[in-house]
Amino acid sequence: MPPRPAGSRPTLSLVARTAGTSVPTVSKVLRGGTDVSAETRAKVMEAVRAVGYTRRAGAKSESVRDESGLSPVIDLVVTHFEGSWANLLIAGAGREAAAAGVDVVLTLAEPHSDWVSRVLRRRSTGVVGALVDPASPEFGALFAAGVPLVLIDPMSTPPSGVASVGVANWEGGRMAAEHLLSLGHARMGVVAGHARHLFSRARVDGFRAAADTTDVGDTTVSVAHGGWNRAKAAAATHTLLDGDPDITGIFACADSMALGVYDALAARGLRIPQDISVIGFDDLPEAQYITPGLTTVRQPSTELGAAAVKLLLELSGGENAGARSPARMELATELVLRASTGPVPASPR
Repeated sequence: MPPRPAGSRPTLSLVARTAGTSVPTVSKVLRGGTDVSAETRAKVMEAVRAVGYTRRAGAKSESVRDESGLSPVIDLVVTHFEGSWANLLIAGAGREAAAAGVDVVLTLAEPHSDWVSRVLRRRSTGVVGALVDPASPEFGALFAAGVPLVLIDPMSTPPSGVASVGVANWEGGRMAAEHLLSLGHARMGVVAGHARHLFSRARVDGFRAAADTTDVGDTTVSVAHGGWNRAKAAAATHTLLDGDPDITGIFACADSMALGVYDALAARGLRIPQDISVIGFDDLPEAQYITPGLTTVRQPSTELGAAAVKLLLELSGGENAGARSPARMELATELVLRASTGPVPASPR
């Protein structure tokens, strides 16, 4: 990589030299131009990452703006459209945007697709990214292009200066464990999401912290990963119970995975909550409809979408918006009690 003077900001020229191309080509890539080969685009984005280039804070957008100073569109980038959680999030984002006179474009961030170029070409007010990996090259392109950005519970630690909105995941995990402990459960299992996801780790860590500091003796916590998937969560539940048949309480780090826990327990002839108590995380509509009703940690999914859009519009509006300090906003979680949790069984199964 070509050297640059100490203390200087990376420039487009440095990116171009590093990528072995021209400044206009680099600029074109960062504007989502279509007349650039995939190979050149990849070289430019690797150079952007290598030199740490980002557009100057506060630089004026080239987008067409209305009299309010905002473009009329924001991009909501999601990894999936399916499921109640995504629907609730989209509803909250859409309502907040509509109240501000802004439209929402839904963009699916599929692996190995060039969705980021479409976003850059739209020159929108900004981007809200939900459950995405900010370490990906695609989001690196958005950072480098100076696109206003707010992340919803990012999978990994965002770059410095990027705003995010999330929920109190650690606190939610702690509440789940304290509820099971209050019912006398000492041998507990956790069906986590992905080990590399920040929000999954936070929920597990909060659960462990409560178990580690309780007065209940001989407390154990076993963890298996269900990948946010019902079938995988069922397999993870079997793994937990094969490893420790005396588990009496299971915390699923998402309601969608709690359905898999129900499946596995039914397959083993175990009753909820008489044999094993189950607690989830999300409070999706499904939590009320399954039998028995699922005790869960509620996260305000609709409010998450609304808060992210509101923060994005605040950060992107006004002459000095780029100079403002980005925020980390965290919404509270709460325990919702239903019929899937009960006292620890009086005798071993």
